[in-house]
Amino acid sequence: MDLARSAKTPADVTRRSLAPDLARGFMLLPIALAHAPAFVSNWDLGPADLNTIAKLVRSLFAENQARAMFVFLFGYALGQLTERQLARGGDWTSIRKLLRRRSLGLIAIGFAHGALLVPLDIVAVYGLTLLLLAPMVRARDSVLWWTSVLTLVPATLVLTWQSVTAQTTAAMGIPMTLAALMAPDYVAHVLAELPFWPLKTAVSTIVVVPAMLPGVWAARRRILDEPERHAAMLSRVTVICMAVSVIGRLPMALQLTGAWTTTMTWTVAGAHAMTGYAGGIGMAAAAGLVSIRIGCDPGRLTAALAALGQRSLTFYLFQSAVWLALFYPFTLDLRDDLGFTASCTVAVALWIVSILLADRMRRAGHRGPAEVLLRQMSYGRSAPVSAPSLSKEKD
Repeated sequence: MDLARSAKTPADVTRRSLAPDLARGFMLLPIALAHAPAFVSNWDLGPADLNTIAKLVRSLFAENQARAMFVFLFGYALGQLTERQLARGGDWTSIRKLLRRRSLGLIAIGFAHGALLVPLDIVAVYGLTLLLLAPMVRARDSVLWWTSVLTLVPATLVLTWQSVTAQTTAAMGIPMTLAALMAPDYVAHVLAELPFWPLKTAVSTIVVVPAMLPGVWAARRRILDEPERHAAMLSRVTVICMAVSVIGRLPMALQLTGAWTTTMTWTVAGAHAMTGYAGGIGMAAAAGLVSIRIGCDPGRLTAALAALGQRSLTFYLFQSAVWLALFYPFTLDLRDDLGFTASCTVAVALWIVSILLADRMRRAGHRGPAEVLLRQMSYGRSAPVSAPSLSKEKD
């Protein structure tokens, strides 16, 4: 990629766009659904039919797909940041330093998240991946796509191994959740994660790359920033990617609900993991189509959801704080009281509460504290911290 190629004016790239914020705000719902059942002991508590439906929906909609959407939007944000710096006259040396500071900030926030809240962190994984692959933000398009395709294989293998291991241990009577591993007190909880954090973070970087690099590519073309110009592409991507996702993920969803049995465990789990990348990108594309339909005059609900997207890091951490408060032995200890459906209901309720809180922050003119912290780590304490509107600058 030629850093001098951008002819965009600063006004072109600093105007806040609706579609990425909508995507990030919506994204927190499948993330919550993917995480919540991990904190309860017995998935079979509650009405069997509701549990079956909830497992089917979560497997198709959230598991191994929410992460892909999250990662794609992370890559998109990196592409936006790079294009912004180029439009302001920045050179590669300054951009690389900015990306390095940002990656170190993400690693620090992710470490605190994993150690102090719950061991389901992705933020530090983003930071380490960015630290290792920062030069990719200026790589040629062909390099982005080939790297994405080549890393898809090892990434799928890692996710498949995790899934098959969980199923195998569950068949042996060991729960597939974190409930049995929870420490009895907070100090032990913090110390338990520290020895495994570096290895877990390093291994997980490969899972990020296949969806992150297409996000960088999409940001270069402002596909979500200017969705009207790319409506035909967004329609094709949404239909194709979501169809691939449903076809590839339905077998494992049926297997998890007990509606279908097979001995091809690795094949089914691999298809579920690989096509989750397509589904995550498809959901991001769908957000672009929704933003076209909304137009330039978003209503209150749209503004509230976009406000959540603007503060997605803050409310991702907020979710973990709620999981800690609800389920751990040294807090409310509800892990044995809720089943699968109940935990998913809590996830939906938490998402709704997050929308309301984010909208209140928007109306009060407050940015998300995690976003403020990351911005200060990236730019220094002189960085502005006022909350942007949909039409203002975003970093």
